[in-house]
Amino acid sequence: MADVSIQKPVTKSDTFLKWTNLSLVTIVWISALIFGIYILIFYIVDSFDGVFENWNLILPDLYQEDEPVATASIGLHFAAGGIILILGSIQLVESIRLRYPVVHRWIGKIYVLASILTAIGGLSFIFISGTVGGVVMDIGFGLYGILTFVAGVETFRHAREKRFEMHKAWSWRLYALAIGSWLYRMDYGFWFILADGAGTTPDFRGVFDQVMAFFFYVPNLIVVEMLLRAQGRKASSSIKIGAGVLMLFATVFLVIGTYFFTKELWGPVILGNVG
Repeated sequence: MADVSIQKPVTKSDTFLKWTNLSLVTIVWISALIFGIYILIFYIVDSFDGVFENWNLILPDLYQEDEPVATASIGLHFAAGGIILILGSIQLVESIRLRYPVVHRWIGKIYVLASILTAIGGLSFIFISGTVGGVVMDIGFGLYGILTFVAGVETFRHAREKRFEMHKAWSWRLYALAIGSWLYRMDYGFWFILADGAGTTPDFRGVFDQVMAFFFYVPNLIVVEMLLRAQGRKASSSIKIGAGVLMLFATVFLVIGTYFFTKELWGPVILGNVG
């Protein structure tokens, strides 16, 4: 008797979800790549030149002359963070995973190691010096570091044990966390444009600052969980359309943000140092 496989028909909601997902991944990859290069140039070049004071131009108190261990920790955090922003999106490209599995595995090992190192660097800095924003920022950023560490370990563990569906889910969660530092800048940039910085203070203890201590990564994880469920076999059309609309909104937001940040900040720093 012939083996006849019945495939589930592709619906409009499936197509919509597919293309909104592709659009979001594309703009995230482009934007995170530019920001990753910017981070490496801005912080690493200054460290080579011995001009650590410039680190405090973006966030106060990152460099403290009397705390060399804290400086080394935050330096590790930024260096490893730049690497994960550059490599992370490559891991999401399905054609690379399928055609070049060895490349995918080796990049993945570097990516996971960098994620764990950036978490350790950030957590060490918080433990030694604390954040400029006080207890709320300490808790928010500390939880972010712990989640990044756990996601990195789980991503590697499930890959090693060949539980590929679990590996995929945890790799998405890790990526959602990895882009947090990039989205942190994005969110602040839009907030200053739209609300003139209402609820922010120079010491990062305003209402908006305290919300942002969690907002730069919690919504990312929510989006990932929605996407994982939307791609499940039993997901309804309404769930798929809802996830697609959310990704479409995020894509438009990131296209606008990437344009302005690249034009006003990231691009001049990159081109100034390359030239």
